[in-house]
Amino acid sequence: MTPPLDPALWPSLRLALHIFFFMAVFFLLKQLFELRDQAQLRHLAKPKGAFRVPMLILTLLFGGLLIYQASWQLTGMLRPQFIAFMQLHDRREFNPAHWIQRGRILDRNGEVLAYSEEIQGKVYRLYPDGPVFSPVVGYSQPRFGATGMEAVATVHLNGGAPADLSGWGELGRQIVGGVQRPRGQDLRLTLDAELQRMAVARIGQRRGAVVLMNPNNGDILVLASVPSYDPNRISSELFLNPDPSAPLLNRATQGLYPPGSTFKIAVAAMALERGFNDTIDCPADGYTTSSRYPKIRDHEYYNAKKRGSIWRGHGRIDMTHALARSSNVFFAKLGVLEGHQAFRNFGKRTLMDRQITLHQTPYGSYRMRTGQMPRLSPKDRYGLAQLAIGQGALLVTPAYMALLTAAVADQGVAARPRLIDKDPPQALARFMSKDTADRLAVMMRTVVTEGTARGIDDPNLSIAGKTGTAQNPQGDSHSWFVGFAPTQRPTLAIAVLVEGAGYGSAVAAPIAHDLLLAARAKQGFH
Repeated sequence: MTPPLDPALWPSLRLALHIFFFMAVFFLLKQLFELRDQAQLRHLAKPKGAFRVPMLILTLLFGGLLIYQASWQLTGMLRPQFIAFMQLHDRREFNPAHWIQRGRILDRNGEVLAYSEEIQGKVYRLYPDGPVFSPVVGYSQPRFGATGMEAVATVHLNGGAPADLSGWGELGRQIVGGVQRPRGQDLRLTLDAELQRMAVARIGQRRGAVVLMNPNNGDILVLASVPSYDPNRISSELFLNPDPSAPLLNRATQGLYPPGSTFKIAVAAMALERGFNDTIDCPADGYTTSSRYPKIRDHEYYNAKKRGSIWRGHGRIDMTHALARSSNVFFAKLGVLEGHQAFRNFGKRTLMDRQITLHQTPYGSYRMRTGQMPRLSPKDRYGLAQLAIGQGALLVTPAYMALLTAAVADQGVAARPRLIDKDPPQALARFMSKDTADRLAVMMRTVVTEGTARGIDDPNLSIAGKTGTAQNPQGDSHSWFVGFAPTQRPTLAIAVLVEGAGYGSAVAAPIAHDLLLAARAKQGFH
């Protein structure tokens, strides 16, 4: 049996056939007009077969292309490409492609996140949890098309796969004949519905994102973005009157934020990879590269100033102490010491300024951004100091910070994030050496036992992590926490961002603790 045409090549082939069709029409009309002109010149000898062969070829070509067009329209319901095209691009409600009862979308435990139901002769797509899962599931609606997994996995949900057309003939006959509603196949995600609801509830009325994943195989258990939209109530208002809270923005995979002190994990890994094993003097008065720029200071300096007292500074400290205390002075100096090229190399190694594909089909892809690392002038040392403390022009997504943290948890290897349970686990890249990851994990554990995140230390859950309070030019500081658990043989990695919520230790860290504890219990550990 001849294998079917690769669906990825079908749009190009169709475009070429359309161009061929119009060229044939053009030349056919041109020849007809020339024959008419010659027929009017009766005093000239009539052509003897001069145009018969070209006209025959053009006529056959024209007829063949007409047959192709007719087959695309009349027998298209036998093709997965045509049904997917009609569902995604033909918004008319009487379009028979919308009669399919698409397969359900399920969480990892089989809980229904999206399903189709026939109501008064029409098939409707329903979403039991409304906006909770829409950043991943998306919507499928005749008038407004489809987004998210509803669009990317449309062929599977319709009941077939591009590589196997055996079931599409029966599906097409059901659609055209209208004897029974054709049914698609279910799609199981890696998400955990209970944990996703918990994440959304903990963010509450604020804006933010949570990404929880298994660092060993890349399974995404939570991918929450708040606020979101209700896929059961899609209307033109959602697109014509933009909401300032940006419910259509997937903050987890596309929202760009300054990472603040959580980025010190990356700077520490970069320095350890380059052999750093020293101490740095961190005076109370702070650090700057030039008198033209304000000094970078530690948060203890400002806390003492508010109390009307004087802080003596950290003095000369090592990286473990600096990470636990989240010393801006230490990491600003360390960043300048390592230099511009070290940041560029490490950014490239950790896939900064990239789009990472989580799932892709010929009908779309689900991707996450990593971030934006500025290209600084070689003379800009202050910009380098700002970059080293996660500020300045540096921006990241919560999904990227979860991926970076998961790489530390999995001995330096970043697993490709997975949303579809049937996608095979795959290594994405090695972000750092095993030795660096092991040393960094011990330091991150100290952050929780002795440092800025000690408020979430739990004897039942050995968390390693890093808090972050990122300055926000548009308002109050963003609250961050990234971490993994347990420190030995981690099975969970998390990133929590709450916009404008202040200290990471006060807001983001407790959310992370509760989610890690609940997820660990579901894994069978107490």
